Amino acid sequence: MKTSYIEKLFSGMAENGEVAGIILSITAMLFLGFLMTRLTKRLRLPNVTAYIVTGILIGPYCLNLIPSGVVDGMSFLSDIALAFIAFSTGEFFRMETIRKNGIRVVIITVMEACLSSLLVFAVTFGVLRISLPFSIVLAALASATAPASTMMTIRQTGAKGDFVNTLLQVVALDDVVGLILYSVAISIAVAVSSGAQFQLGNVIRPLFINVGVFGLGGLFGVLMKLFMPNGRSTDNRLIISIALLFGFCGICAILGISPLLGCMSMGTVYINITDDDRLFMQLNYFTPPILLLFFVRSGVAFNLNALVGSSNPIGRVSLLTVGVVYFITRIAGKYAGSFLGCMLAKKERRVRDYLGLALVPQAGVAIGLAMLGARTLGGETGEALLTIILASSVLYELIGPACAKASLYLSGSYSHKLEELVEAEEITEDGRKKTEAELLIERIGKIQEELNRSRQELSGEEQAFLDAAEEQRMALYGTYRPDNLLVHNRHMMQGGKR
Repeated sequence: MKTSYIEKLFSGMAENGEVAGIILSITAMLFLGFLMTRLTKRLRLPNVTAYIVTGILIGPYCLNLIPSGVVDGMSFLSDIALAFIAFSTGEFFRMETIRKNGIRVVIITVMEACLSSLLVFAVTFGVLRISLPFSIVLAALASATAPASTMMTIRQTGAKGDFVNTLLQVVALDDVVGLILYSVAISIAVAVSSGAQFQLGNVIRPLFINVGVFGLGGLFGVLMKLFMPNGRSTDNRLIISIALLFGFCGICAILGISPLLGCMSMGTVYINITDDDRLFMQLNYFTPPILLLFFVRSGVAFNLNALVGSSNPIGRVSLLTVGVVYFITRIAGKYAGSFLGCMLAKKERRVRDYLGLALVPQAGVAIGLAMLGARTLGGETGEALLTIILASSVLYELIGPACAKASLYLSGSYSHKLEELVEAEEITEDGRKKTEAELLIERIGKIQEELNRSRQELSGEEQAFLDAAEEQRMALYGTYRPDNLLVHNRHMMQGGKR
């Protein structure tokens, strides 16, 4: 393979100054990933797609911009990125929400996640005759869903109703089931790969390990509460929370176990004993550069040659064939599982018929788990696993928004009719019935007000981050600085309290 001029430049810098090569490589990954989002935004595609495609383009099989040593040295990013993702997932597991939703959402989630895994395993191991360890791990990864595309489509369409509420609850629980299935699957796969005979202990032992990790994560959640009393400054709260997340990942790395369930437990315990959702907002606003590097690095690790060739470690079928079969089978499993789950939960027909379409996307958690699985399985088997998940994730993210929008439209969760988009009072205060023209003017006015409000308001994550910066400046200067008055005035105009 020819060495590009830029790689020679970076390699030369790495020889004369390793730090310079690493910094410039990270700069290229961040900036090029950002530039690619300018294109995908016009195509209405999620940022994850832009990051993965960027990694593939600057990787060794296209432009070859990033030295392999830098890529190998960033393997820890998968642990860090997944720690933040799992911790944020814990926010959705408030006890009052769980009691309110009851068992129906759990039934739907377990059915769609487990059936998609079982179907993928049956096809890959039973039909394609792929190796048992590979089939087990790939099947477990099939359960995970990426909610980002669905959430983006819901915001764009303004969809609402029982279908949307059910969908949001299912995608919040879905990755939890995926984490549990992966933790069990990777333990069994390692035992089988080592040549040990299959025993019941290979299934029970991972369950006990996961229970222990879950409990340890809960303990870290309590420690997070103790280290962050009400008087703790916002910047120190961010420092402490990141330190605890990193420390937990380090302990799990020493023990050779996945930190995912523990980080999720940490977030769950913390939100239930503090009700402090602002910390989650601050972390969510802090993590985009880390997630960008993680996804770009995943794309760089993508093995294009392996996708079109054959892989002896998993069988005689090419990875391209396995990827296509996995892509189709997982969609069928998600749809069938959600359909049956809705039937058991006695959900109405429009929820039952179209929920599976909105569960097609797959990216963040699945890619992170694939990175961990590739590292655990090692060699060509691990590389093949990551290749299939990355290739299919790009396809899922390409068709995911369209599927989600179709499900929302077919379920009647949003409409293009003006009278259904905006409510208007048909009777005036003096009891007179409004004319069609008056109703139209009122609806247009409400839509204009909503558009202006959405342009001016900051997201919760952005406001939390700006508040933290403002607090730090006040601690340094003792008062508001002129360059911070704009943020302060905007916050006060929005009705915020200091």
